[in-house]
Amino acid sequence: MGKEKSKKRKRSSSKSSSSSSSSDSSREKKKLRKLKKKLKKEQKKTEKILKKKLKEEKKRMKKMRRSKSSSCNRDESVGNNEEASADIPLELMEKSKAMAPMTKEEWEKRQSVIRRVMDEETGRYRLIKGDGEVLEEIVSRDRHKEINRHATLADGAFFQAQTVDRNKL
Repeated sequence: MGKEKSKKRKRSSSKSSSSSSSSDSSREKKKLRKLKKKLKKEQKKTEKILKKKLKEEKKRMKKMRRSKSSSCNRDESVGNNEEASADIPLELMEKSKAMAPMTKEEWEKRQSVIRRVMDEETGRYRLIKGDGEVLEEIVSRDRHKEINRHATLADGAFFQAQTVDRNKL
């Protein structure tokens, strides 16, 4: 019996020593994982806080701009336009307006304008919407033939003008 007990003790002691070293390394890995998770959470929290602060700052800036523009509008309506223009030159104000992004209303207003422009090379009239989008015009078959006739005549006239100009040089 004494021999069996000693064998068991040896086995258990050897197991405990090897398992303790492996369990220590696994414990360390678990701790590292937990620490990494905590760091990520803290980073996310700080990022959220910074984003909130940024949004608040943007809101403040918008309010400041609105209050400035409304005060300028009041000045213009009252007749104190001289004071506003004395502070900022007119050219600079126009430049800043040109650099500012367009509002939705301004964009829609610009896009709603449709103009008829003649293309000199082809002799065709094109519908141009807003900033340059070319629109199709739906016409009847007879109107289409008439448009093609006029376009052909204009195209011939343009070609002749180009050849005459080349001969003069």
